[in-house]
Amino acid sequence: MNFTKILQRTFRDILSPSVLGFILKVGLGAFLFWIVVLWLFWGPFEHFVASYLGMIPWIGRFAWFQASGAFLAALAVGYALVVITISFLTSLLSEKLLLRLAAREYPEVKPAGSAAIHRSIYYTLKASAIFLILFLFTLPLIFVPVFGQFWMLWLWSILLKDPTVYDVGSLFIADETELKRRSKKARLIALIAAAFNYIPILNIFAPLFAQILFLHYLLGNIQAPRR
Repeated sequence: MNFTKILQRTFRDILSPSVLGFILKVGLGAFLFWIVVLWLFWGPFEHFVASYLGMIPWIGRFAWFQASGAFLAALAVGYALVVITISFLTSLLSEKLLLRLAAREYPEVKPAGSAAIHRSIYYTLKASAIFLILFLFTLPLIFVPVFGQFWMLWLWSILLKDPTVYDVGSLFIADETELKRRSKKARLIALIAAAFNYIPILNIFAPLFAQILFLHYLLGNIQAPRR
């Protein structure tokens, strides 16, 4: 199946009632949780972010940071926490939904197993930690026109790539070497899904969009879907 058809099928699935229900439940739940937490603890949170970033010489010495950068940085970190939470919850809760989609679209492809919850958590936490560290240490770069947007897109893709490959791939391919071989376009898939993170509200689609896109990419090359 060519990549254009994979995208078409993914957009079709992402707008189905069951997928929209899952996205709204997980995404809006994460948003509401962090809105309440940050509203209650905004002062200490902003101070913590400012203190932490201030210890990084090449960030703390910037004039923009010393003026209003602390507030903007706290907003950016808060937004990142929302996205990380959505990614984490999607990784943990999406398996049944993915299996239903696969059974409907690819009835002759049988599941090969299940994602081990401890490994799913490991991949998600590892990706989240790498993303957050790079994000905090390179924060000023995101304000550089054009380059900053591409840099941020690549950072978002880190958050999605490995957890998506494991959570989806382990359901249908038991051999990790074979899964790695079939995951050549995983970075491209993560970059496409990460673009949702530039649009508030639509960012709740990014993790599940990446999973469904990878599902079609993976299974579409094994068995043509039912029409």
